[in-house]
Amino acid sequence: MRELIQLTKPTITLWILLTGATGFITGSRGQLDGWKLLAALVGLGLMASGTAALNQWLERDVDKLMRRTAGRPLPAGRLQPWLAVTWGLFLAGLGFWMLLALSRPMAAYLGLFTLASYLLIYTPLKRRTPWSTTAGAVPGAMPPLIGYTSATGSIGWEGVLLALVLFLWQFPHFHSIAWIYREDYARGGIRMKPVVVRDLRVTAREMLVTSLLLVPASLLLAAQPALDWIYLAGALGGAGLMIWASWSALCSPTRQRAKRVLVASLVYLPVFCAFVGLDWWLR
Repeated sequence: MRELIQLTKPTITLWILLTGATGFITGSRGQLDGWKLLAALVGLGLMASGTAALNQWLERDVDKLMRRTAGRPLPAGRLQPWLAVTWGLFLAGLGFWMLLALSRPMAAYLGLFTLASYLLIYTPLKRRTPWSTTAGAVPGAMPPLIGYTSATGSIGWEGVLLALVLFLWQFPHFHSIAWIYREDYARGGIRMKPVVVRDLRVTAREMLVTSLLLVPASLLLAAQPALDWIYLAGALGGAGLMIWASWSALCSPTRQRAKRVLVASLVYLPVFCAFVGLDWWLR
């Protein structure tokens, strides 16, 4: 059972649930329905867990080549591939049903799009082109939009802008990880930008640009009826931290500075979500 749980990447699933809850709170506009929130988060969490398991099944041969992933259940031989794919399909199917039957159909369809685009587009592109990061940032940005549509039943500008913020956040986050583990990624044939572009200032520049774009994205979101200055203060403070870390990586493109960007990204996301929740709570 421990190996099956590891397949679901629980830590990443918790991050997904955090951003999904943020989207739901934004869409609820002060009328929070606890049961609907629970149904949305359980459905989203199950679909995310199933997607993670299926992803590890698809990448089991690549994971064998990389030190940071060789100890996972499939490459280490602690779990049979057929069990992993069955487990992943079961979780994803159950999550889809929960979103469809107990939450909102649009949320379920967005969840299905997220699963398909992550597994069928992003996963194979990782070994072919650095543009895989952009392709992967699309399904990666869906959880807050799924949460939002679970509350409203439809796609709205506030949900789209939340997804935009998460889309931009992923570039400095995942580029910094690929930068730190670039030798390991190279062994696995993962063609992310820090691996294939020798000049790391190119990667740092992209991290800085996407961090800077968090500012107008945050301002656009603050202009929507659901959020106000309390959210904006946290969002801009977090964006400032991301900009500082990315700028420092551009000035001195070292592994240590990449770690600084990674830490900044890990601080930014919970701060962003917390200030959205605080804004809602104080209204």
